[in-house]
Amino acid sequence: MGFKKKEKVLEQDLTQKAERPGMVFMIHLLMEEMCEMPEKEFMHEIINKHLGKTDCFCHDEKVAGFAPEKYKVHFEKEDADIPPQLMIMGCIEGQNTFMDEIARSQTWNCPESEDILEKCNYRVIATDVMAAGLDYKDRAEMLVDYIEALMEIFPSCRAVVFENSKKMFTREAILNCKIPKKDRFIYYAVNVRFFNIQGGNDMLIDSLGMSTLFLPDLQYHFHGMDPNAVVNHAYNFLSYIFDANNPIKPQDHIDGIKDGNMSRDVQWIVQYEESLIQPLREVIDINMGEYAAGKR
Repeated sequence: MGFKKKEKVLEQDLTQKAERPGMVFMIHLLMEEMCEMPEKEFMHEIINKHLGKTDCFCHDEKVAGFAPEKYKVHFEKEDADIPPQLMIMGCIEGQNTFMDEIARSQTWNCPESEDILEKCNYRVIATDVMAAGLDYKDRAEMLVDYIEALMEIFPSCRAVVFENSKKMFTREAILNCKIPKKDRFIYYAVNVRFFNIQGGNDMLIDSLGMSTLFLPDLQYHFHGMDPNAVVNHAYNFLSYIFDANNPIKPQDHIDGIKDGNMSRDVQWIVQYEESLIQPLREVIDINMGEYAAGKR
């Protein structure tokens, strides 16, 4: 099997694993030109700066791997606590087929997305491995530090796409991020999407990417309300789910929206359902009362 064919098979395998809840977190770093794997010492210094002491257990032109020592996953079979692995693949050439029509329509955080996807025909793929067993907040913290380290390691990167959610940012947007660190995983890696439903005035807003942490995504099927207010509600609700380790139960009531803002004066009922939009997954569906659309 040739090297390019092996790369394709590896990418397909990683993509399939990224679709499973809690599994591989996969990042595409988009480049306009082919780049070589940076030198081991340079990479190791930056990784250590962001993630603390790490073991660089492999490094060549095809792959580099780092194990951050402050994170440990317990494996019962081996009766051992083992660090997760952060893997970086060598640069590959290929069209951006990982971004389908739906994904391209949801790149709200990257206005230059079409230009970048047209010009960037080279990619570096970065993942975590054996990280599903981490405490979900530890994994989120580790991935945020990993993302920011990658932006320093690869200065020729124009933008990143997070495979698990298809959220897209320019490198500069990540380097210049000012939001609190505890909120960055959702900001970077969880995509809040917006769809107009054909044949009427109904709208759908959902989130994609929380399953990386074994947490549920959200879904709003509605009409007659400013979608921007619903997007803001979704991000606030996602932050609550993250902070509180999802205490939400079926038929719980949550604060709704009044005059464009979250308000205790309005209570919406929630339930767990299969998502209306691909990929199929369990979501918390928010019944928006008088603004609700569809059957429940």
